[in-house]
Amino acid sequence: MVAIENSSLVKHLQTVEGGRLSARRGHRLMDILCITVCAVICSTENWVDIERFGKCKIDWLKTFLGLPYEIPSHNTFGRVFASLNPPRT
Repeated sequence: MVAIENSSLVKHLQTVEGGRLSARRGHRLMDILCITVCAVICSTENWVDIERFGKCKIDWLKTFLGLPYEIPSHNTFGRVFASLNPPRT
């Protein structure tokens, strides 16, 4: 696995705080965020598209993400993003 811990995207994403329940933390937040960013850049439009993107690109994604539980489901993507705590401005 290629280390990407020092990339500016990863540094920025590491500041995101998730409000996820500890019992439901199988997938790493960083993996979910990176898959989503890559998928949106490739013109996905919804959580199902993002899941499909991840499954199609899993070999590539595994070169720089941990993915201990493979690709999250579209429901997981939706739940995680619904639980994020955006900063108040």
